[in-house]
Amino acid sequence: MQVRSGTPIEWIVPLAFILCAGWIVWHMPAFTLDFVPPEDPSQFDKLSALFRRNDVTPGLGGLFGGFADIVDWLAALGILVFGYLGVRTVRRAGMEFESWRAADRLAVFIGRVTMMLIVLLTSVMLYEVILRYVFERPTLWANELSLWLAGFVFLCAGLYAMQQRSHIRIVLLYDAVPRWVQRIFDCISTLLIVTFAFFLIYGGYGEAFDKFYRWETFGTAFDPPIPATMKPMVLFVVGMVAIQAVINLISDWNKEEVHYGGEDLDEEEIERIKAQVAGK
Repeated sequence: MQVRSGTPIEWIVPLAFILCAGWIVWHMPAFTLDFVPPEDPSQFDKLSALFRRNDVTPGLGGLFGGFADIVDWLAALGILVFGYLGVRTVRRAGMEFESWRAADRLAVFIGRVTMMLIVLLTSVMLYEVILRYVFERPTLWANELSLWLAGFVFLCAGLYAMQQRSHIRIVLLYDAVPRWVQRIFDCISTLLIVTFAFFLIYGGYGEAFDKFYRWETFGTAFDPPIPATMKPMVLFVVGMVAIQAVINLISDWNKEEVHYGGEDLDEEEIERIKAQVAGK
């Protein structure tokens, strides 16, 4: 894959994707009410009231006679368009893992989205600090929005780290065995990851779906739907990490014998430490 980064489209597209996704998340009750409305009248009324309270464009009627208006549908279309453009246009940066396949593009694009989320998170925190300590007018939403964004950053960064092979590894035994044994170790670790993901999704699906369908919120003044979004997101990302682990196993299968132990050693630093110890 071509090594190229820093072009405007690589940052504009992830940002546009985030804006569209954020709009959809904030207005998700509209789509729930349109497509899978609760049968319980009280739950339907509760979800309707929640949507009307948070509706950013209350003056627009539903596009097809329902709750979701034209802006909601354009945002949904934007997720598909910018997601496709992002996956198609993402390029490997010079410091990133060299072995790339077409299947890696999604994980790397999510990595770019995560980077933009960090920028947004930092901006929100800086905005809150200025308002709180300079103007003495703190917001009601910055702290919870920061928590919400940080949760997405944590989860999405895990998928990107898996694609980059940058998770912490204990390689004392791995480095000491031939390549065919390393492949066995890789298969075992991948099997453990897939097994963990399967049982986590199997055991957590019911609770995650319930929180999402009821659109459970945080219960504060700002009241963001953190439980409704983070629970399903955990299961989704863990599943994606398991799939990426399988992709990594296939991609790295024919690699030559791998040794990690000495790659990151700084010989000059070691010599300085030896000199300091000898001086004592």
